[in-house]
Amino acid sequence: MLAILAGGPELCDDAGVPAADPDQAAHSGHADDAQSRLTALRRAALCWTALWRAALRRPALDWITAGLVLLGLIFVTTGLLPRAATDATIKRILPLLLFLGTVIVLAELTADAGVFDVIAVRVAGLARGSYPALFVMCVFFAATTTAVLNLDTTAVLLTPVMLALATRAGIAAIPLAMTTVWLANTASLLLPVSNLTNLLAANRVGLPAAAFASRMWPVQLASVAVTMLFLWVFYWRRAERGMDRYDPPPPSRPDDPVLFWVAALACLLFITLIVVTGIRLGYASAIAAALVGAAFAARKRAVLRPRLVPWRLLVFVVGLFLVVQTVSLHGLAVVTRALIGNGAGPAGALRAAATGAGLSNAVNNLPAYVAGEAVIPFSHHEQLLALLIGTNVGPIITPWASLATLLWYERCRAYDAAVPLRKFMLTGAGLAVCGLCAAVGTLLLTQ
Repeated sequence: MLAILAGGPELCDDAGVPAADPDQAAHSGHADDAQSRLTALRRAALCWTALWRAALRRPALDWITAGLVLLGLIFVTTGLLPRAATDATIKRILPLLLFLGTVIVLAELTADAGVFDVIAVRVAGLARGSYPALFVMCVFFAATTTAVLNLDTTAVLLTPVMLALATRAGIAAIPLAMTTVWLANTASLLLPVSNLTNLLAANRVGLPAAAFASRMWPVQLASVAVTMLFLWVFYWRRAERGMDRYDPPPPSRPDDPVLFWVAALACLLFITLIVVTGIRLGYASAIAAALVGAAFAARKRAVLRPRLVPWRLLVFVVGLFLVVQTVSLHGLAVVTRALIGNGAGPAGALRAAATGAGLSNAVNNLPAYVAGEAVIPFSHHEQLLALLIGTNVGPIITPWASLATLLWYERCRAYDAAVPLRKFMLTGAGLAVCGLCAAVGTLLLTQ
């Protein structure tokens, strides 16, 4: 919005109204003075019209960000969100902000080093121009990365690979992008590390990693199978992609081999730190980003600019959590308890899953899970796992429903890959409903 206002004079000039001469009024009569005022009014009106039209062309998420920040500030200043709750919320999200800021800087620098291009060319070559083979490979990579690492890693590191693959192979980017974002969510049910909500649920029901995987693998398969069906029908089939085959691109060579290997090894270090050491995500991404940043400072300093930091995303997250915390203090628990109920049977499980999915798309899956967990009795393990399915499989309708979707959206924006919001939400709603039914049904049948 500030950029729009800063461009106000240019927009006014483009509207066809010349700037007024400041000396004109001093050398004119009353008639000329009135004409000058009329011209100034016309110029102001056209200027504001141009500004308004420019504002309407801003992405929808920009408007949502502005609205959330404004609401958050109102809640804080009016006391609806007490000072103590505000301080606690900010302290709780600081590690999240550290992770978001540093992991996107890591992804941006890794992309500039050519790592994603090289991987994309290799993947395209392995599929040998066959779309069905490429589809299976992309699904495998996305589902495996999500399950073994976590959904945020898929959104940050695999999305650039997919978009680079589209560019290098000359194919549509949307099918590849949608494969990443959907499977980053729907394939995050297998292990406790796959999703932060899984860690919370595993601790609540007392399941170690192996037992958790043994309980959830049929659910994971059902969720991924439905996701594959929706991906093929709505994004990958011949009528959607527009081509029978593609030409595998020639091998890609990085411009600077030193930066390439530093960035590649930093990404491997990031993954290793997460899997082996159990270090916080923010610390792991900060270490990896610092290593790559140091290499760029020595060899390609011009790339290191403030725009690398995802300022809009960070502001969005702050506004989102302030608003969600305020709503939580003023009745969210009551609403959640009424929606979920206290039934332990299939109806209770379906209600928990539907509530988790609905709240995730309304606010975000993390606060949705926490709110749902607080009202489910400790003995209702299946209902809690159904809530987990809702908050993992369901957050695929709105861009803010999960952190992974937000990260994916930022990566698509960086690559100028415009995903139509209407189709994204409609197909996401269909997958959410069918995926939840399949996953919860499998959960109940395998208990």
